[in-house]
Amino acid sequence: WSPELSSDLYRIDGWGAPYFTVNSSGDISVRPHGTDTLPHQEIDLLKVVKKASDPINSGGLGLQLPLVVRFPDVLKNRLESLQSAFDYAVQSEGYEAHYQGVYPVKCNQDRFVVEDIVKFGSGFRFGLEAGSKPELLLAMSSLCKGSSEGLLVCNGFKDAEYISLALVARKLQLNTVIVLEQEEELDLVIDISRKMAVQPVIGLRAKLRTKHSGHFGSTSGEKGKFGLTTTQILRVVRKLKESGMLDCLQLLHFHIGSQIPSTELLADGVGEAAQVYSELVRLGAGMKFIDIGGGLGIDYDGTKSSDSDVSVGYGLQDYASTVVQAVRFVCDRKNVKHPVICSESGRAIVSHHSVLIFEAVSSTTTRSQELSSMSLHSFVEKLNDDARGDYRNLSAAAIRGEYDTCMLYADQLKQRCVDQFKDGNLDMEQLAAVDAVCDFVSKAIGAS
Repeated sequence: WSPELSSDLYRIDGWGAPYFTVNSSGDISVRPHGTDTLPHQEIDLLKVVKKASDPINSGGLGLQLPLVVRFPDVLKNRLESLQSAFDYAVQSEGYEAHYQGVYPVKCNQDRFVVEDIVKFGSGFRFGLEAGSKPELLLAMSSLCKGSSEGLLVCNGFKDAEYISLALVARKLQLNTVIVLEQEEELDLVIDISRKMAVQPVIGLRAKLRTKHSGHFGSTSGEKGKFGLTTTQILRVVRKLKESGMLDCLQLLHFHIGSQIPSTELLADGVGEAAQVYSELVRLGAGMKFIDIGGGLGIDYDGTKSSDSDVSVGYGLQDYASTVVQAVRFVCDRKNVKHPVICSESGRAIVSHHSVLIFEAVSSTTTRSQELSSMSLHSFVEKLNDDARGDYRNLSAAAIRGEYDTCMLYADQLKQRCVDQFKDGNLDMEQLAAVDAVCDFVSKAIGAS
């Protein structure tokens, strides 16, 4: 065995890159600065766990498992990588505005995480997104120490107390945007802002036609739970105009769905949203920002597949370039000034930065029955014609050394025997025997 075989078995260079690898000792090693990590900066995770869990009298910290180990430098690198990807796309595409992200607090509400994101992101105007009153209070407290240009995006259901709190944040000179997710929220915003004598900045969440059909796409499409339809958007614009507050409408928000699998779907959704943005400009709104929501996916299994719910078929740079191109194309065609692009990429920012360590409390091993030549002969005799044909083909492939073909016929044989058992034509001993045959084939092929 070797560290290389470990890395290959667990696909760590697929799902873990560029932050996790297997070092020369065979342990998981963390690269806190991604590809820029120097050899002496790598962190052996086993040594960290040992130091944390060893008794205090042995020089350890005496902590009990399970443990959550956080790596703030990974968080910093993720923020910088996201910003860098959009900066490059903006420059290479000739885009005439900038990118500034917001972190959705719901992804990880740990105070240290939120404060680190504000600290690390202050140099490039990174803000926060809140979806509830407790999150809004946390975001207000944290952003007071961040960039004055960082957005405080207020999403979620809004009652009078939530809206009052958001307007207090605006009084505190925080760059607060109240995003309408339901049409009736507008009346509250207009009424409370007048009572508090605060000029609000308003956004609205559009319910796009573009639908993400995967596991994480239930909140997308025109039948999604959140956002305003085209008709509702027009009514909001009309009401703001009648109230003399149309210039307060400055942000368009949408969300295609989490874990967007492909850049094709992303381009389709962003392009549709850019059309809505351009129409709002035409209608006289004081538009400045387009917030593309979340959706930047993580390749959890390392397959780089757009057909999987736990993977994505693109990288960080592909994502940023697709967004910038889609917005620029529509705005140029409509002769609309390029908006500031925002995103709420929570999963992509925090996923790599913490590791849960827990003890293995037990283990199981599967031991198949031993097959003698006599019992094997008895097993084959009870098979139906199709299954017996699979067994003969399996034997012939094994003699020829065609291992992939062996596995194919072993799987077919097992399925036919399961079908026979369900039909009542095979007893449990025979079913156990086919498991033994297939396990033997698998082990023999693995050994070779």
